[in-house]
Formats: sequence, C-alpha cells, structure tokens
Amino acid sequence: MKRKLKVATVFSGIGSIEFALKRLGIDYEVCFACDNGEVEVEYDKDYHFKKIKELDTPTEKKEYVEDLYRDLTSRKNFVKQSYYANYEDNLIDDMFFNDIRLLDGSDFHDEVDLFVGGSPCQSFSTVGFQSGLEDARGTLFYEFARLIEEIQPKVFIYENVRGIVNHDKKNTWKIIEGVFKSLGYNVDHKILNSKNFGIPQNRNRLFLVGTKSKEISLNNLVSKELKFTAQDFLINNNDLGSMKSSITGEITLDNITGKIDKKYILTPKLYAYVMKGGTKSFYQKPEIDLPIARTVLKTMGNRHRAGIDNYYTHTNGKVRMLSEREAHRLMGFTDDYKIVVSRAQGYKQAGNSIVVDVFMAIMNLLIKESLFL
Repeated sequence: MKRKLKVATVFSGIGSIEFALKRLGIDYEVCFACDNGEVEVEYDKDYHFKKIKELDTPTEKKEYVEDLYRDLTSRKNFVKQSYYANYEDNLIDDMFFNDIRLLDGSDFHDEVDLFVGGSPCQSFSTVGFQSGLEDARGTLFYEFARLIEEIQPKVFIYENVRGIVNHDKKNTWKIIEGVFKSLGYNVDHKILNSKNFGIPQNRNRLFLVGTKSKEISLNNLVSKELKFTAQDFLINNNDLGSMKSSITGEITLDNITGKIDKKYILTPKLYAYVMKGGTKSFYQKPEIDLPIARTVLKTMGNRHRAGIDNYYTHTNGKVRMLSEREAHRLMGFTDDYKIVVSRAQGYKQAGNSIVVDVFMAIMNLLIKESLFL
C-alpha cells in the first residue's frame, strides 16, 4: 500500500482485521468501528433513527446513542474497552459506535476502502430473493447491507459461521448473496479453516468478499504451512512476551519456558467431569493434548468436557485449561495485543473473534489484485 488504508468495521469485536493490518505492516486508519459488546437494550428503532438523521455530525449522532444507552442500562461495553486499549491511535475522531441499528452510514459515503463485519445467523421472512434489501429488513444482516449501500466501500468482507450456507434450507444464503449483488458488488465466498493459514486451530468460517472494480476468486488465496502445534502456543513452552510477529507478519516464538498459574489446573473433581464422554444421545470422545486445537469457544471459561473444549497435560500428570492469553494466541493475536479485561471477558472476546491470519491471507490477495487503487 502506497497510502493509508481507510477501514471501517461493524461487529468489530477485538479488532481482528485491525490486528491483521498491524501484523502485515499496512498503514491504516479506522473511519469508524461499531460493537455493542453484547449489551442488549430495547428501544423504538425507527423513532431514534429519525432523531439521529436530524443531527448534523457523526459526533453528535454517536453521543446521542451513548446517552440513550446510559439511560437504558448500566452494563459496561467491555469490547469497547479492549478496542480502545489496542487501536485508539488508529481511530479517527473517536468514532466508536455502540449500535449498528443507529449508525448512519451516509456520514462516511465514499470514505471507506475496506468495510468488514458479520451478523448473527437469522432466518428471513420471505423465501428466496424477491425484494432485494427489503427481504432482510428486521435482521442485523439488513443493517450490515444497509451500511454497504450507504457507504459504498471499494471492498467489503463478510464473515459468518459456515452453517449459514445451509441455514433455513439455503434460503438465508440465497437472500444474502442476492442482496450483495443487488448493491452492485461482485461477490465470492469460501469456507476457510484456520489450520490452513498457519494457526493450529480447527476453525471453519465462511468468508465472503465483495468488490466493486473487478471480480475476485477466493480460490486464489495462498494457504500457509502449519509450522506450529497448539502446544507451541502454551505459556509453559513459550512464556508471556514470547509470541511475536516478524516484519513480514510471520509468527515467531522465543522458546522461553514459562510458568502457568495454578488457577488453570483442573481439580480432581473438574478433571473427572471434563473427561466424561457424555451420553448415548450426545457422545464425544474425550481427548486432550491435541496438536491442532478444537475451535476456541467463547464459553471456554465454563470448562466444557474434553470432547468439546481444549485441555493440555501439565506437570506431574495434572491437566489444565487454556489461559486467556493462550486463547488469544490461537486466534492469531501475538503477545503485543493488550488484554485489559477479566478472565471471563478475555475468554469471551477471544472466542467471539476472527482468526487474524485468515484475514491476513485475504488482505494479501486484495492488495495483490490492486483493489484499493
């Protein structure tokens, strides 16, 4: 990139695309980010959006929503806390919004090179693509697509669980693709697994890329040899600060042994529970010490059974769970990423995130295809 890339994100989480750009050494600035941190409030959407449209500046609109949330809830947005700790210097004019439903994309028309986000997997009210964007009204996908229409980014990336392709007898995906195409974008999608891009985690996710200037094929993505095991990412094998990113974005490890806090070691009672395989109707073989980790879950702090979650042998035959830092490592966040929240929030934010290295592969392809000129 010969100039600063202008990025905007919704369902921003802890900034996977932002961290991908950082690891790649791409100079960027964030036009806006948006995430409610799973703080849910109820309000009259049409009434408040009308009020927002009457305001003059994005700052006034942002403050309006912040005041609305303060009136309706005392819950804290921990995602915003993590985002500011890591990307505040890249965020233009403090543009972090609380609610995608009350975000006016027209304020950023033709200002965004890359727009990134996802949405919950929701059924739509109509069968098939009949009325364009209106088919998706009332869903959070509608809000994502509405913002594309208002912003008109050069490129957008949409991420979701792989099951969305077959959701609601494939009607959901039919509408999603139809809406994106109706907005004037060339689209291509592919299910990508983190283990094929350098991260030892078996995590399949659906990625769709929309481009304005020319078509792009995600089949041209360059996969990466898996050089590390999940054990390499454990603190006892690589102490805090040992996982770094090279000037080319490659993960490096210092191989300095560390010590794990005893709070991560399972008690005999917990060990007996997690090693159960379940029942006849729902049985999964309990396995630990997997070199390629299972999908990192946002609820891993709840200590699920070993057929679902990730556990590793500690010293003296004891078994332990992953730490929050190790969970972030398995999402491609090197140790310069600042974890500033509680254990529970740390697990949740890692499990809700997107693997950084997959975004890095997509960005390399987009830049190679000169899609931001």
